[in-house]
Amino acid sequence: MTNAGKLTLTLLTALALTGTNSRAQLAQKKALTLDVAKQLAAAAEKQAAANKWTMCIVIMDDGGNLVYLERMDGTQIGSIKVATQKAASAVAYKRPTKAFADAVAGGGTAVLSLPGAMPIEGGIPLVVDGAVIGSIGASGGTSQQDGVVAKAGADALAALASK
Repeated sequence: MTNAGKLTLTLLTALALTGTNSRAQLAQKKALTLDVAKQLAAAAEKQAAANKWTMCIVIMDDGGNLVYLERMDGTQIGSIKVATQKAASAVAYKRPTKAFADAVAGGGTAVLSLPGAMPIEGGIPLVVDGAVIGSIGASGGTSQQDGVVAKAGADALAALASK
């Protein structure tokens, strides 16, 4: 190919790429705010208190970053790490941690080799318009109690999103 041909090809490629970039748009997505995270934790705490359970409640964003953590008075400190791991697992795998617990209970031990998968109920992804925007994790009681508390927080998001 001649130098003129190479130059023409380079210019056409640059124009094509420029045209593509001008049409590209950034995605618009919903995101958790601190205020919403606090409201979800409050709903979860209300559920725990109504049952006289003490819990640690963790809210994470869609990247698995901590947004809010609350440890109710009297909750064992070990629940901080457990609730955090449950929330991280729920957001990373976009499914409740109960799904992993059920898989293990059914003999599916391969779940245990997934990095960061927490096979204990109490972690739930937070979903708005079909997209995971974060997660909630609860720990302090039995796994079933943790699941009830996390669900109360997740349900609060559904109520907020429908307003």
